[in-house]
Amino acid sequence: MCGIAGLFYPCLPKPIDPARIVAMSDAQAHRGPDGSGVWCVAGVGLGHRRLAVIDLEGGVQPMALPDQSLAVTFNGEIYNFREVRAELEALGARFATDSDTEVLLHGWRAWGPDLLARMNGMFAFALYDATSQSLFLARDRFGVKPLHYAELADGAIAFASELKGLLAHPLLRRAADFRAVEDYLALGYVPDDACIVAGVQKLPAGHFLLLQRGRSAPQPVRWWDIDFTRRAAGRTRELKAELIERMRTAVRSRMIADVPLGAFLSGGVDSSAVVALMAERSKAAVKTCTIGFDEAGLDETAHAAKVAQRFATSHRARTVGHEDYGLIDTLVAAFDEPFADASALPTYRVCQLARESVTVALSGDGADEALAGYRRHRFFAAEERVRGLLPSDVRARVFGQLGALYPKADWAPRPFRAKTTLLALAEGGAEAYARAVGVTTPALRDQLYSDTARAALDGYRAEARYVETMRQAPARDAIDRAQYADIRHWLPGDILTKVDRTSMAVGLEAREPLLDHRLVEFEASLPPSLRIRGGQGKWLMKKALEPWLPREILYRPKMGFVTPISAWFRHALADEAAALARAPLLLQSGWFEPRTIARLAEDHRAGRAEHGRTLWQLVMLERSLARLFG
Repeated sequence: MCGIAGLFYPCLPKPIDPARIVAMSDAQAHRGPDGSGVWCVAGVGLGHRRLAVIDLEGGVQPMALPDQSLAVTFNGEIYNFREVRAELEALGARFATDSDTEVLLHGWRAWGPDLLARMNGMFAFALYDATSQSLFLARDRFGVKPLHYAELADGAIAFASELKGLLAHPLLRRAADFRAVEDYLALGYVPDDACIVAGVQKLPAGHFLLLQRGRSAPQPVRWWDIDFTRRAAGRTRELKAELIERMRTAVRSRMIADVPLGAFLSGGVDSSAVVALMAERSKAAVKTCTIGFDEAGLDETAHAAKVAQRFATSHRARTVGHEDYGLIDTLVAAFDEPFADASALPTYRVCQLARESVTVALSGDGADEALAGYRRHRFFAAEERVRGLLPSDVRARVFGQLGALYPKADWAPRPFRAKTTLLALAEGGAEAYARAVGVTTPALRDQLYSDTARAALDGYRAEARYVETMRQAPARDAIDRAQYADIRHWLPGDILTKVDRTSMAVGLEAREPLLDHRLVEFEASLPPSLRIRGGQGKWLMKKALEPWLPREILYRPKMGFVTPISAWFRHALADEAAALARAPLLLQSGWFEPRTIARLAEDHRAGRAEHGRTLWQLVMLERSLARLFG
């Protein structure tokens, strides 16, 4: 795993100062502590920071062909590179290394952009073709690896794995985009179609961008998309067997490394399944690690220990407590943009723990999105059944009135918190689901915003992207559309960003076998009844895993990697929450009403309302603004 950076002049081949490429690369040194390199010719410069995983001696980057006609800087892993290499050798290609990077060079010469469809992996790369005077930027199907780019004042297109790589260039203008703040407060992250630094773009997952000298920059091209319109045929027993075999193949392909390898083990279904299949393949004990919490209701270490014992892994565990709040500046530095998924804190800790003994760790991420594993998926499916019973105007009138009258009871047991459900039933399915995936509601955001902020938004709402994506999804069912939107937005914006930044911050490569595209494409074809059944998400996966995992692991309520941030803000960190109303950057921005922030903190501390996630958002936003725009 690595960090990449570079410059390309599309109008005329201006000379490149290698020192600028070095500065952009070195800003991402944590992504590649094992080496660095720069490759420059007139009009283009490529930089690289390397975390050596495959072909430790030969895989040095940037890598160029002997005649210098092609050069590439690459972040990621191509898991089927040996198969692709054999195909290229049959076409006459001659390889000088055993690395997967060289496959990109010969693959481009043979197939051009079509090489992407042949690759199974996680990647972001920039490839320069001297013959066509072009720069090709590409990103993997799901957006496991990031890629940012921006046009500079001198006409150059700058790119880098992380935003901090672009910020290292003196010509990048630093100005905040308030629409990205709206996106962040709504969703908890800045999505892939936005950036808090105005003018910076993220290459979307499953897209490429071909820049050619003498031509204006085109829009990115989608080269892959997930399709929920197909339906797999076969009996349940056959589909279970196929699912396990595809999972087994995905795990096996991601166990190839020339460095120590292990796994994250939370004690949930997904990571436990990965560990089970790793243990089946490995002669030695699989190295596993987990993080627990000082809040018993959120601690899963006992479950992880049972799985570790079952598969005789070499297991280690540590605990996260409120004192780990001191990591906040470390997280802000790792993410650049504000990021409010509080599970980033324990994810960073588990990456630290893993890095003490391995260089590569397999995770269980991706199954919830592909197989409807989140609680919100089950709620949405149930709500859609109710929506189908009544005309939309009747629903809007009946449930809208009930929702308006029902008290907002954040303090009550979950079955008695019906207000959100009633209001959701009054809305259309896409609108309701867009709110369900959010953090701070539109109504609360309106209370937080100043008149200046509302004017800047001019009616824009972050939820609109979810609604539009669901309406245009290649899908046959409501749950298809919800999952498709999650794969397009939530997965790259939240889950994969979290894992990439926290793992790379400590020089660890994280791999996601449950996001093998062949596996996910198969899962997307499963009938909804095999994804959600009997109140269980990931139903077919759980049934298929019954020979491997105990029922208490498979069928216990999903806990998730949830940080007890709300409890901390009521007790040990109550003063931190109260101080938000006086936070200099939030006040100076002119975007927020200080009295509203103070009220949220006090209501939360007193237990009158639940605002823990919103308060955490504001903490992270204030720290990120200070770092980016100080």
